[in-house]
Amino acid sequence: MRARIYRPARNAMTSGMAKTRSWVLEYAQGSAREVDPLMGWTSTSDTQTQVKLKFDSKEAALDYAEANGIDAQVVEPKTRKANVRPGGYGDNFATNRRAVWTH
Repeated sequence: MRARIYRPARNAMTSGMAKTRSWVLEYAQGSAREVDPLMGWTSTSDTQTQVKLKFDSKEAALDYAEANGIDAQVVEPKTRKANVRPGGYGDNFATNRRAVWTH
């Protein structure tokens, strides 16, 4: 049984980092998907692809995989540079602003 251990990326619709702190163990697809001839839905007989386990650390996920005989591949996250401006958003409305605020 193959699995992938990774940290989820942030949601592209927000600048927040919610749900990106934990590590996820996700099973790889074991069988091909089939198209239902009546409804056109895709289905599979492999129920492991629906399982996503969350861990607090990469080591905990690796320990779980080793203890249960799961062949796991670790995908390291790409580091993100912090986008912090001095003064931040509130600096746009400061009363001691030096430059003229124009749109």
